[in-house]
Amino acid sequence: MSALEQDLAEYLRLRRSLGHELAEAGWLLPSFVAYLDAHGSPTVTIGAALAWIHEASTDSQSTVAPRRMTAVRGFARYLAGIHADTEIPPLGLVPYRQRWRQPFIYSAADIDAVMVRARSSIASPLRAATYDTLIGLLVASGLRIGEAIKLDRSDVDWTHGVLLIRESKFGKTRLVPLHETSMRSLAEYAALRDDVQPRPEDGSFFVSLTRHRLCYAVVSQTFRQLVDTAGVGAAAPAAPRLHDLRHTFAVRTLLGWYQAGEDVQAKIPSLSTYLGHREPSSTYWYLSAAPELLALAAGRQHTAWSAARPGAQP
Repeated sequence: MSALEQDLAEYLRLRRSLGHELAEAGWLLPSFVAYLDAHGSPTVTIGAALAWIHEASTDSQSTVAPRRMTAVRGFARYLAGIHADTEIPPLGLVPYRQRWRQPFIYSAADIDAVMVRARSSIASPLRAATYDTLIGLLVASGLRIGEAIKLDRSDVDWTHGVLLIRESKFGKTRLVPLHETSMRSLAEYAALRDDVQPRPEDGSFFVSLTRHRLCYAVVSQTFRQLVDTAGVGAAAPAAPRLHDLRHTFAVRTLLGWYQAGEDVQAKIPSLSTYLGHREPSSTYWYLSAAPELLALAAGRQHTAWSAARPGAQP
């Protein structure tokens, strides 16, 4: 282990002991340290950080470069107390250009293709089942990926078919009921998991081959490979994302309500609560995010206006 690798291990250990998960930094920084070692740099310099970042991402609109710089900056602050010649990259050096993008709404065929790909292309039976079940859960529940990864075994209420989502975004805790078919899939996965990994390192529901909790960066990369090799969204303006499974759940739920003639305005608060949105306005966003939903909402509103006009035909 090089001196920088030891510094990185101590940095991650310290930050995690203070309550920081550092999942993304833990995934990104070993590559950066390997880059520094390969180029003979004993510590972080601004030039080395920029060279490493731009080597991995040439798209100025991408969020990859700013995220890499954030990870490097935190590590550099730590190293500055050890190596006097450490350079801490200033804020704004790599601008973050957040832009709204149309969500990719997966069709049933898209989801089937990705899940089939997980079962058929991943060699390890446990890992294949982990991704198959994880994707199925996201599709069926609309959970955020971070919420699904954070699930512990004790968070599954097998008797009532409910998941406990603890302190998710905005620090909110909520209960998420699931259909019996989803609970059955979770039970089948749990049985395989316990058979293959009877002594896990922690209490996480989904486990990696190393017996630890899944890492977001690895899950995201694996999902991207599954989507690409399955040919899903090949012609889409922007590549389908993991988070788009949550968008798909919300849009399909709203579409189902409109098509069934439900009072969508009255039901949106319940969907907002189920998804863990801070307020219903976040859920209303989906009405404009999906053209099909926008058309249904506009049509419903037009009907209401027509009925309200004097002399309107029934």
